[in-house]
Amino acid sequence: MKLHARLAAPIDAVRRALTDPAELRVWLAEHAEVELPGRYEFWGRFTPEGDAPHQRLLHVDDDTLRFAWLLDGVETTTEFALRAEGAETTVLTLTQSHFDINEMMSGSSIRGVLQTFWSLAIANLAAHLEGAPLVPKVDFTSAELRGELLIDAPMAKVYESLTDSEQASAWFGYPIGIEPWVGGRYAMGGFDAGYAAKVIDLEPGRKMSVDWGPTGVVTWELAESAGKTRLTFVQSGFDETNPPYAAWAGSVSGLAELRRFHEVADWQPIWLPAEIPGLETETANAAG
Repeated sequence: MKLHARLAAPIDAVRRALTDPAELRVWLAEHAEVELPGRYEFWGRFTPEGDAPHQRLLHVDDDTLRFAWLLDGVETTTEFALRAEGAETTVLTLTQSHFDINEMMSGSSIRGVLQTFWSLAIANLAAHLEGAPLVPKVDFTSAELRGELLIDAPMAKVYESLTDSEQASAWFGYPIGIEPWVGGRYAMGGFDAGYAAKVIDLEPGRKMSVDWGPTGVVTWELAESAGKTRLTFVQSGFDETNPPYAAWAGSVSGLAELRRFHEVADWQPIWLPAEIPGLETETANAAG
């Protein structure tokens, strides 16, 4: 699995954000300790199996950082590679081994969260480098999947971008077919993809709930907040012994791009074409 992101920061700033433990504790993990070239560790409630650090540094140079990461009894490999695209722009490539789309869909291994975990982490890295507020991290110690996001845009425009298929497909980075009425379809991959969730509640201009079956019901609600729009989003109704962390992380990472869609002049997504084995259409975000 590879993810590619264009970050609005010089390569030195990106390198510092990836290797300075104080910065890692902002955008990535609850705890982080780095002593290059020998130690690179992060852990805590925002990290899968984060009861203790499970990373082992393999290689570091000016442009590459590679470490082993033990997850569910298997030593995976994670690599960050940096390339300066210009004086103020850097392309980051994240390579992650041992990601299986089937484990993501079934929740059979914590390794199934890797793609959306890194999508969300990189979205927060981008926000950190841009000086924007972070979006909520996944708390892997909790079965409560709830977050809030403040968007500097009118409520009507945010609602339109959440319910219009073309706009939602643009900011999420993956085709989405939406029928914004109770009983309507919500189809990741578009209406021809073969599966669609169902809209079960809708308050025009303010709220929508979508039933995704085993992974639960996703509800978002909008409210005016000092001229901006507060987006509250919740996932509920799932098996709390196996929370759908992968789906939740994918949804939240998509909402990071929704905010940029409204707030960044001449918006372009941070994501470049990704390489995710098992997905027919390559994308940086997983279906919610």
